Amino acid sequence: MKRSQSDADKALIGCRITHRIPLDPGIPCRPPSLVHRNPFSAATGRPFPRALLASFLALALLSAAPAFPEERSSDSSSGFPGNQIPTDRELVDRGAVIGDIRILPENIFDIGDPRENNWIFRLANRLHARTRPWVVKGQLLFRSGDRYDPRLLAESERILRSNWYLYDARIRPIAFEDGRVDIEVRTRDVWTLQPGFSFYRKGGENTTKIDLREKNLFGLGSEIGIASSSDPDRDTKSLNFADDHLFGTWLRTAIVFEDSSDGGRRSVLLERPFYSLDTHWAGSGFYNDDDRIDTLIGVEEIATRYRKQSKFYRVYGGWSPGLRERRVWRFLAGATRDESRFSEPPEGTGGLPVPPDRVLVFPFVGFALTEDNFEKAINRDQIERTEDFFLGTRVSATLGYATPQFGSDRYAVPFSAFFGKGGHLRERWTLLFDGVADGRVEHGKVRDTALGADARAYLRLSRSLLSFVSLSASRLINPDDDHQLLLGGDTGLRGYPRQYQAGDRRFLFTVEQRYFTKWYPFRLFYIGGAIFFDAGRAWGGNVVNVPDPGLLKDVGFGLRIGNSRSGLGNMIHVDLAFPLDGDPSIDRVQFLVETKQSF
Repeated sequence: MKRSQSDADKALIGCRITHRIPLDPGIPCRPPSLVHRNPFSAATGRPFPRALLASFLALALLSAAPAFPEERSSDSSSGFPGNQIPTDRELVDRGAVIGDIRILPENIFDIGDPRENNWIFRLANRLHARTRPWVVKGQLLFRSGDRYDPRLLAESERILRSNWYLYDARIRPIAFEDGRVDIEVRTRDVWTLQPGFSFYRKGGENTTKIDLREKNLFGLGSEIGIASSSDPDRDTKSLNFADDHLFGTWLRTAIVFEDSSDGGRRSVLLERPFYSLDTHWAGSGFYNDDDRIDTLIGVEEIATRYRKQSKFYRVYGGWSPGLRERRVWRFLAGATRDESRFSEPPEGTGGLPVPPDRVLVFPFVGFALTEDNFEKAINRDQIERTEDFFLGTRVSATLGYATPQFGSDRYAVPFSAFFGKGGHLRERWTLLFDGVADGRVEHGKVRDTALGADARAYLRLSRSLLSFVSLSASRLINPDDDHQLLLGGDTGLRGYPRQYQAGDRRFLFTVEQRYFTKWYPFRLFYIGGAIFFDAGRAWGGNVVNVPDPGLLKDVGFGLRIGNSRSGLGNMIHVDLAFPLDGDPSIDRVQFLVETKQSF
């Protein structure tokens, strides 16, 4: 579909738009991203940019320097200079209990550091509402008097780092006496008020946005914002509110109101998620009402533009026996109503039919299995920032039953399944894999079923050099008329216009040589760079009148600017991409500027 999901959509709805059965409440899913080809042997039809080739070879030579294993943080509390605190194992063996918990929320800038003691930074600290200590304390999984458990300290760190308004969090023992261990919780805020104007360019088209947004209102962890944006699809005015810890609890809420040039959206979520590995129950209610004009690419048997009015309701409850032997089983049951109705847009359809209406109402049941296997890393997807990586196994599945007796317009069996696995290959390789299936069965045949697989590999060459490879493939089986796969500059193929190819099959391969520097200009931004090669294709289905030159390839390089003082976007990308294929109308250079959450 033409309309891409906003961050709010992803937070509220999940990874996929079809049935949206919760695969694994409390564990965010990653959409399949990105098949291997030699980037040099495939450059036919267009000359390979010599400067880019020279840069690529230079980085390859630098990469040949002696490599060492990637430094991964340890959760052990021993080794802090100048103290005699026992190790984690020793504290557990002695039956230590938690004594005082000292919450130290730090401001944006450290005025005690002469390099940050200037009037601009002091003013920013005064204007910023520091995160309240009770907000931080409410997200900890331990209390005074509890038995000391280093796993709960590590998981609490991950929970705190997941907040937009915190740059980092560190939890450690600082004193031990008479069987009681005192804990220090130190966090650092980022600037969360976003007033102003933003501009993004990708796929040859521009998006502008004027907004006023606060992601840590009065230091309470709440987000509120108003915005006016214009993109190639529509003009939108919006108002939103979100809080992952409403009133200091584990309740999560998100409310969105949008008024667009082609319709509007209303969305409300109230959820108590599986917020930790040992959480025993969860529940959620979600409502979304969306009215917009959608566009299909390269179809001839149905209208390419149509109005889509969709309403989505979902409630579910979940139960878990908790963490047992480093594994968590979760079970859930709920009900969903997914309604999509189609009509002609104001300009009409030229006599072509619009997609048929679709109403699915069904109860569902499901399960999820998650392993407790996480690690901390630095300089993978961020620059000089602690990153949490899941390296265990995740499996989940759901199954529903839609019937006219429940209000559906058909008999169907909606289903979803997910598998994820991460791990290390020797010391230098980190490998991640995800696979997902989501669709339904009607009259013994699968319909509107999406299959996806995504593999990512990180090869640590040195502290400043890392090679990244990503490979993804997607397939739609008997898709509904309003669903298709798109590929272009807005979906990972950086050298081409947005929505350049369409079909029911898609794959994308990306290889990047990433360079991380310690350059820290104005003590605001970390600077990095990347040289990349993309190859991909979308094809199949009933798509016509769309260029299909086969496999598309591009090369390019870019600047990465890691924002260490703001919670408004972790990484600014400034890229130049050079297409190696496609028709002559494509610009020989694509200039892209956008903000992403990773390298």
